[in-house]
Amino acid sequence: MKYCSNCGAEVAWTIPEGEDRHRFFCEQCKVIHYTNPRVVAGAIPVQDGKILLCRRAIEPRHGKWTLPAGYLENGESVEDCARRESLEEACAIMDNLQPYSLLNISYINQVYMIYRAHLINDDYRPGIESLEVQLFSPNALPWEDLAFPVIRKVLEMYCHDLRTEHFPFREINILPGNKEAS
Repeated sequence: MKYCSNCGAEVAWTIPEGEDRHRFFCEQCKVIHYTNPRVVAGAIPVQDGKILLCRRAIEPRHGKWTLPAGYLENGESVEDCARRESLEEACAIMDNLQPYSLLNISYINQVYMIYRAHLINDDYRPGIESLEVQLFSPNALPWEDLAFPVIRKVLEMYCHDLRTEHFPFREINILPGNKEAS
């Protein structure tokens, strides 16, 4: 950030009075510009035991497989975001959304909220951000072709939980190098 969105003056990267960390601060109008993590919401849409994945038509990771997910919009609930992203990316309609995992990726300023869900329509198809969509059985997931390490982690947890038929909610901190914090 170079200029204040409030008054147009140049901003400083400093620790403003009363704060405990560096922020963009406008010394002219005294506005502190907070930058906060991006929230990503998505789902594991399941139909007849198979998981719906989308092959990305956009960067980053064009051509790789992922769960339908995307950035939370202002004025939108996290669950509504997961529903919207599934509809946009896969024309998928879901019900029975259950919170499944919260993944903190603080080193890239992202928080993922993933739901388990039932895919209820058979006419799913690629949306504008997808090249194709496909149902995969858990033993046929395209592990080497997944777009993001966080999606791999979620799918690993889900496949493990399928074996026990117990799906606990988990909060996980992902560290650089895709390691999990203890």
